[in-house]
Amino acid sequence: MKNKEKLKKYLIWSLIFILLFLFLFSIIHFLEYRSYTKVYNEKFSQIVFQIKKHYPEVTDEEIIQIFNDKGSSNSFFQKYGIDLSKEAVLSENEKKYTFFFAFDSVFLLLFSSLLVFLFLDYNHQKDKELEKITKYIEEINKKNYSLHIQEISEDELSILKNEIYKTTVMLKESAENTLKDKKELKKSLEDISHQLKTPLTSILVILDNMIDDPTMDLETREDFIHDIKREISNIHFFIQTILKLSKFDVNTIHFVKKENLVEEILKESIKNVSSLCDLKNVEITLTGEADIVLFCDEKWEVEAFTNILKNCVDHSKDGGKILLSFEKNSIYTSVTITDFGDGISKRDLPHIFERFYKGENASSESVGIGLALAKTIIEEDKGTISVTSSSKETKFVIKYFHL
Repeated sequence: MKNKEKLKKYLIWSLIFILLFLFLFSIIHFLEYRSYTKVYNEKFSQIVFQIKKHYPEVTDEEIIQIFNDKGSSNSFFQKYGIDLSKEAVLSENEKKYTFFFAFDSVFLLLFSSLLVFLFLDYNHQKDKELEKITKYIEEINKKNYSLHIQEISEDELSILKNEIYKTTVMLKESAENTLKDKKELKKSLEDISHQLKTPLTSILVILDNMIDDPTMDLETREDFIHDIKREISNIHFFIQTILKLSKFDVNTIHFVKKENLVEEILKESIKNVSSLCDLKNVEITLTGEADIVLFCDEKWEVEAFTNILKNCVDHSKDGGKILLSFEKNSIYTSVTITDFGDGISKRDLPHIFERFYKGENASSESVGIGLALAKTIIEEDKGTISVTSSSKETKFVIKYFHL
């Protein structure tokens, strides 16, 4: 804004000086004309007076006709060395012409010098601004992103300055995000290492026992084999989930969205956890109108609800039940999943959708990424997920708003 005001000031002053020059030049030109006219009139008056004095027979009409005659008689003055095409007959007008020519030249020189000064001063200001911009770019190259919005002006360099500011902000954010990503990657690798370390250690211990005791009874050996299979299954599930989350992180997953029946999505999810339900004798009850549809990617929504149901089954007591209901109103379609297990503590509740977070009531086999994946999928389909919990029940509410 500051430089824009300077530009306006320069333009206004330039316009004022130009108008003033034209005004003064017109006045000078008018005075020159009046001065020449006065000299000529005085001399012609003297000529007319002498003609009337010595030649009274010459009429006034004849004298006026002589003055207004367009013909020239240069030959008479040439005898006295006067060329009418190059110089005035009256020497006084020649002197005035010389004076006015010198005055006009000085006046034009002063005016031109003033305009040149204004132009050079304005360019000097521009050079200073360009020097600032150059220094900003040098600082940016040194990874010093200290360009502030207060320094951005609105002169003809404003577009360049604003673009540099945007670039500065973008580079600063990129540098911060890169550092943040490195920290997140480091933390994720530590979490992954920790999650894999426990089952792998367990497998190694079991294998060592089996190798060290070749006479181990068949029943114990079979138990060890089942334990190894369970740990390998956990590792497989963990790796598959990590890979899915990674694909979401780098935006390589393309959702194929279409209208799907909510009931069919939920039934498929229930089928995926049916084996786990059988082991714990947990019953899942589904209620809702059969014709409710949801615009989403069916495969990924099944994945999301499967992970939520698996979490609910893990926290349900043997012989427990899970209520699964869905409904639609004018604003959104909602799915509610309620289990009656141990509940989630107030301390854990804000963190259960974070990756690798395991609450105090989590099972030993939990890896803490199922709910994180479910939340990511639901949000990709423009939905929201929330949870409330008490010692009696835990309730997940998923809402898909109608856009």
